Formats: sequence, C-alpha cells, structure tokens
Amino acid sequence: MPIGDVAPEIAILLTAVLALLFATFAPRRMQAGAAVIALLGITIAAALLWGQIGEARFTFSGTWALDGASIWARMMILIATAFCILLSPGWFRTDRRHGEYYTILLLAALGAMTMAGAGDLLQLVIAVLLSSVTGYTLAAWHRDWALSVEAGMKYFLMGALANALLITGVTVILGLLGSSGYQEIAGVLGRGAGVSPLLFVGFALTIVGVAFKLGAVPAHAWMPDVAEGAPVPSAAFLTVVPKIGAAVALARLVQLVPPEMLGLRPLIAVLAVATMTLGNLAALWQDDLRRLLGWSSVAQAGYLLMAVSVLGLSPDALTALLAFIASYAIGNLAAFAVVAHLRGRTAIADYAGLAKRRPMAATALVVSFLSLVGIPPTVGFLGKLTLFVTTIEGGYTWLAVVAAANTVASLFYYGRVMGGVYFGTPPDKVAVLDRLGGFAMWFAALLILGGTALAEFALAGFHLSVLLPI
Repeated sequence: MPIGDVAPEIAILLTAVLALLFATFAPRRMQAGAAVIALLGITIAAALLWGQIGEARFTFSGTWALDGASIWARMMILIATAFCILLSPGWFRTDRRHGEYYTILLLAALGAMTMAGAGDLLQLVIAVLLSSVTGYTLAAWHRDWALSVEAGMKYFLMGALANALLITGVTVILGLLGSSGYQEIAGVLGRGAGVSPLLFVGFALTIVGVAFKLGAVPAHAWMPDVAEGAPVPSAAFLTVVPKIGAAVALARLVQLVPPEMLGLRPLIAVLAVATMTLGNLAALWQDDLRRLLGWSSVAQAGYLLMAVSVLGLSPDALTALLAFIASYAIGNLAAFAVVAHLRGRTAIADYAGLAKRRPMAATALVVSFLSLVGIPPTVGFLGKLTLFVTTIEGGYTWLAVVAAANTVASLFYYGRVMGGVYFGTPPDKVAVLDRLGGFAMWFAALLILGGTALAEFALAGFHLSVLLPI
C-alpha cells in the first residue's frame, strides 16, 4: 500500500483541514485567505498527480486504479475546482462562513477524485457518498434563501434514493460474484461465470446510482434546481466536477462487462437518448438562465453516455468520453462565470441588450453557448465531433442521429438567449461582481477558442495512455 499512489488525495485532504483551521481563527476580513490556501493545495496536488502520468496498475490491494483515465480525470477535477474557487471570494465576501466554504469544496472535489480512481465497488460507494454529502451542503449554503434550501433538499432526497439503489446494486453484484474488486469481477465475467438476470439487475441499479452524479435520467431532477438555487460557484462546481468523476467511474464499471454480455450498452444507449431529449425539451421552456443551464447540463450528460455505450466496441470510446467531458466543463464553467460576474442575475429577460452595456461579458456568454452546442471553432466542436465519430464507429449510428437532432434542438434555447443579448433593449446599468471573477470569465472564454488547437495536438496520441488495467 504505497502512500505515494494517493499523494494528490492526501494533499487535498490536508489542505481542506488547513483551510478550516485558518477560517476558524482568522478575522472575518481575512476569510478570503482560505481561498489562497485552497489554490496552493490544489497546485501541490496537481504537481503530485503529474508525476503519476504513465502509470497503469491497480494499487492498495486492487481498490485504487492508476491509469490514464483516472489521472486525467483527476487533473480536470483539480483544474475545475480551482476555477470555481476564483469565482468564490467576491460572491461570499459578506458571508460569515466564507472561509469554511473552501473546506467543503475541497472535500467535494476529493469525493469526485475518488470516484475517478475507484477500483472496487465498495470504494465507489464511499466516493459517491462523500461527493453527495458535501454536495448537499454546497447546494444549500445560502440557508436564509428559500431557493437554496429547496435546492439542497431536492438534491438530498434524490441522493438518498439514488445512493440506496447504488448500495443495493453493489450488494447484489457482491453476492452473485463473491467479490467487489474490479479485477476479480472482470476475471469472473471473462470466464462467463455468474451470469444471470439478477446480475443485470445489480449492474442496472449500480448504473442508476452513478447516473445520479452525472445528472442523467432517471436521477436527474436535482440538476436544474441546484443550478438555479445554489450559490453560483457551487452551481458551477456541482454541474461539472461530480460529472467528471462519475463519467470515469461509470466507464470503468461498464468496461468490466464484455459487450456481448448482459446488454448493458443498449441500456445505456436508451438512457442517453432519454437524458439528452428530456434535457433539451425542458430547456426550451425556461425563462431563467441558471435553470436553463441546469437542464442543458442534463442534456450534456446524455451526450456523455454515448461514449459509455460504445465502450469495448470502439477503440477510441474512452478518449472521446474524456475529450467531451473536458470541452463541456470549459463551456459550462464559462457560462456560470458570466452569471457570477453579473452578480447572479438569473432571469433571461435581464440579459436583454447585455452586449450594449457589458460587451465582454456578452461575448463570453455567447462563446460558451456556442461551445456547448458544438459550433466550430470552439473546443466544444472538437468534443462533440470526437463523440459522434466514435459512436458511429461503435455501431450506434442511430444514436448519433438522435444526438444530432438534439443538438439542432438545443440551438433554439441557446439562440433565444443570444438573440436577446445582442438585439434586446438594454437596462440602464449592469453591475458586476469583482475583477477576479471577470478574469476567470475571460480566461474560460479564451480557452474555449484557443483550446481547440491544443486539444487536437493532445488527442493525437491520447488514446495510448487511456487504458483501463483490467
């Protein structure tokens, strides 16, 4: 059990403790110092994680996976968390519990990281529970605001049900196969042993439990409420970071089962269609931008599931999954950065004429939406193109066609906002939050446009390092 294999996670845990101790003893005017501590800890963890690149093995008695998928997913989690921290000091400046927020945020990031690295079903359960419990707190942080409390409560109730299903599914698999370790499960299923209809039920329940963290059908209902009611930095975090960890966890889980066995991939393809269609249709009727982004996040989870459905059928499925989740993360974080910069204005009508009062914020918002749709030359185009090509290569052409139709549908609700931004009647004055939030907004917007070339270079050999050690 080499401690160095989990050094990045230990760094995040120790940083969370230090941030909490600082927040306990520092005066209120210095609470933002906890954000500096958190960013320093994330930097150290990222450096330790960088040193693990190239590893491909199970460690800690088979419960922890070190491979390209987990390493790059954990790196994305750290970067996305750091971005959310940049949005936080201005937003929580008057909050008495400002410093404590970063401890909860880091622990939530730790939960997502352990999801990405889980090599055992019991480890997966612990990771999902850690991510969930901290997520409830982040969603309901503004406890004196009814919408925030409602968001936290809905998240909690959905999480209680989904986590119960997850534990039930894990129990069924453990009972039938006699092990919770991924290596042992893959070995048993590879020999064709232990296959029964009840095993399908176990895997299906486990998939639903992980789908909760993705915001996918049937455990999706919390996503729009959290996007609307949680503090904007929390909403940005909860709609992105848990998705990254859950995507890799789900991919690793599905990869255990041979494509010809149990029919898990057709099940996930059906969930993908239901998720993207429901998310896009519900977003069409929204008049609240944050709620629209929540339903958009549900739809994006459906696209993400396309790559999972062709795992083992296309050699680049996992590469496409990571490329898409990275492009989605950049676009979604940029959109929430605009909302935070504009002091959380939420009604779509409030964005009318924004280009005349705040042209930079308007540009960043439009660029983020174009990336979420997948319009070139944004990084979202590369993510979706990789995803569609991989899905077709895996034999799910019909799924790619449905996804293309959903992408066209999404243009309507994104276009409704973008049209108002440039052609609506502007308000007399549009206040902004702080310079740090503005910097984060522009950094994300530039990454959307400039990240395409970098991503093309990285993807050229990326599939070589994304191998699950099974």
